[in-house]
Amino acid sequence: MKAITYRDMTPEELQVREQELRKSLFGLRTRATTKELENVSRIRQEKRELARVLTVLTEKNQAQPAAS
Repeated sequence: MKAITYRDMTPEELQVREQELRKSLFGLRTRATTKELENVSRIRQEKRELARVLTVLTEKNQAQPAAS
């Protein structure tokens, strides 16, 4: 997903997405360690998507106190 898509989500939705990505990333790392993962580049993709979510979440958290 693009960061624009994440910016339209609420902070609660972003936190849910963050947890989903963390679980997925854990599973991918486990599968890579046991040589079950064929497409190792998915780990990189998941890490980047997690970084996007965390960036947007941080932006939203910093914007809330200023708006209040």
